[in-house]
Amino acid sequence: MKVLVPVKHVIDYNVQIQIKNGKVVKDHVKHSMNPFDEIAVEAALQLKEAKYLTEIHCISIGTNDVIPTLRHGLALGADQAVLIESKDTMDPIHVAKVLAEHIKKEAYDLVIMGKQAIDDDYNQTAQMLAGILNWSQATFASKIHPKKNGLEVTREVDGGLETIAVNLPAVISTDLRLNEPRFATLPNIMKAKSKPLTTIAIDTFKLELKPYFTQATIEEPAQRKAGKEVKSIDDLIKVIKEVTE
Repeated sequence: MKVLVPVKHVIDYNVQIQIKNGKVVKDHVKHSMNPFDEIAVEAALQLKEAKYLTEIHCISIGTNDVIPTLRHGLALGADQAVLIESKDTMDPIHVAKVLAEHIKKEAYDLVIMGKQAIDDDYNQTAQMLAGILNWSQATFASKIHPKKNGLEVTREVDGGLETIAVNLPAVISTDLRLNEPRFATLPNIMKAKSKPLTTIAIDTFKLELKPYFTQATIEEPAQRKAGKEVKSIDDLIKVIKEVTE
């Protein structure tokens, strides 16, 4: 059984985001694999170690800049990687459509992906992908247990935890508490250099991927004003009235 793990190349979570001329500064800034996607890779690895899966494929959409993130997935233990070449920034629905076309050609049984990316926080792609494929879905997974005819998934929901059974094929999105990703060892980093990495032009899929919106500008949030010291309750009430009126 094959599993596909989509991974996104994002600005590293330790980097302080800077904005210049209405855009996020990306050049000469450290990038890494989206943390939620690292959790998805770890989930796939654990299922493979439990003999539930036979192959793990990582996939990403972007330019050659994305290759280090795919190589990182291979170093963690994935068997193959696929780069869908595209220079455009795509909406979640476009990503879902591209992934769906690739999945139909390669006949995957399972997709495990991060619930969201830390750069845009959309949290939409997994749900859209399951809808396009008409597959079972289990989002916000905090536990995954293999079962004879599918998977038992514990989900984090507003009211607490929900445990559901899903039949394969299925799309699962991972939450933070699912696992703690392993580190890539030096021998595995060296082995990753020889593992298969296939490049596919996005035009191959013949999809219409027109953007649904245009980002006009990005601005930093307003700086918080300094606090005001008051010497009595009456002064405090006066200040509160001034702020709320």
